[in-house]
Amino acid sequence: MPQNVLLAEDDRAIRHALERALTLEGYRVTAVADGVEALAQAHRTPPDVLVLDVMMPGIDGLQVCRVLRAEGDRTPILMLTALVETADRIAGLDAGADDYVVKPFDVEEVFARLRALLRRTGNGAFDEDAPTPAPREPRTSGAQVSAAGLRMDIQARRAWRGQRELELTRTEFELLELLVRNAGIVLDHSTIYDRIWGYDFGPGSKNLAVYVGYLRRKLDEPGAPALIHTVRGVGYVLRED
Repeated sequence: MPQNVLLAEDDRAIRHALERALTLEGYRVTAVADGVEALAQAHRTPPDVLVLDVMMPGIDGLQVCRVLRAEGDRTPILMLTALVETADRIAGLDAGADDYVVKPFDVEEVFARLRALLRRTGNGAFDEDAPTPAPREPRTSGAQVSAAGLRMDIQARRAWRGQRELELTRTEFELLELLVRNAGIVLDHSTIYDRIWGYDFGPGSKNLAVYVGYLRRKLDEPGAPALIHTVRGVGYVLRED
């Protein structure tokens, strides 16, 4: 079955071009011009995935994202942004977005990121040409994993450092779980991209670094050792020094 994409983009040329490209790729697209229409349409007919421009008049993409997340809506969200600073990307992730594409973008990159988001939610079956995601660790019902003072309840999707519960987005939880399950092992960038996103965005992507930085801020405690360490030129490792 075709997947339903809700596209919100105020630039008419970009909106029409992306709507046509997504339709030709096999998606069923509803395209709107602003955040107000996006929220109304999302409430009227919940999509399988949202593509939101960050900069829109009235209610922008970040506000749409915050409203949906506050309502408990976990539909995958891909942000389109002309903002390239790390702080701007973090703002999008903080609002609850799952991924972002920087303008000007290659439409093939948009397709790849949508496939990855839909695979993560189990909704990407229609795309026969999508690469097969790397196998994940089995998730036992009610299983808990722990390492370096961290504890995670996989079924409940809750995590703690010591007695403090961590407020994590879906992607942050999956990234932390991968690191905890492989505590003490250096995971390279490609492995993490494949396991979390199902797609390696290449050496030029800053997506992983942004998520790691954001996760570090949620894990860090005054006077406590850092847990996620960068191995330059390789990747990341979870350990308590």
